[in-house]
Amino acid sequence: MPESLINDSSRSSLGLSSAMLGGTPALSFRFSVTFFIHPVVFGKTLPVPIPDILPWDMSFQKVSGLGSKISTHKLNEGGENLFVHRLPDRVEYENLILERGLLKVSTVHAPFIKSQILSFSVSSLFDDAMQEFKFNPCDVLVILHENGGIPLSSWRFRNAFPVQWKISDLDANHESLVIEHMELAYQNMSSVRI
Repeated sequence: MPESLINDSSRSSLGLSSAMLGGTPALSFRFSVTFFIHPVVFGKTLPVPIPDILPWDMSFQKVSGLGSKISTHKLNEGGENLFVHRLPDRVEYENLILERGLLKVSTVHAPFIKSQILSFSVSSLFDDAMQEFKFNPCDVLVILHENGGIPLSSWRFRNAFPVQWKISDLDANHESLVIEHMELAYQNMSSVRI
């Protein structure tokens, strides 16, 4: 049904937004990030959302690296000098990059958090990888929201694990926030319909 035929009352009764109908581009500043651990139950690994005990540990100011591309390889055909065949090879994914202000209880206090409050936090995921070379792959769900928190689109990153952690430069000449940069590699990315 064309958007011009859908009035505001029927749009709300159908649960449709103008962004869902292609009327207005989505804004990029309303998003959420959720990590899913993989507990083993009866020999099967099941993704389970991490309890929302520490909501600050999943709050990020920027998410980037949501992208993929098809790599190709060239095939020369004998006697053909005008072109080269380019054939699809495989899907390649960028690393998922999460950024936030460095929290006072982030990486420094992660062992206390891990032992006293719960067994998983984003900080402990990175601490385990960077300090102990222990990897606990988890799924990550990034959701883009509309006004009022209605999900517009989402992306699931399977078997994500840390590959880089760094903070912004410390500079006595500038008063600015210290930004924590966390980078994750993953097996694959898929769009999740909500």
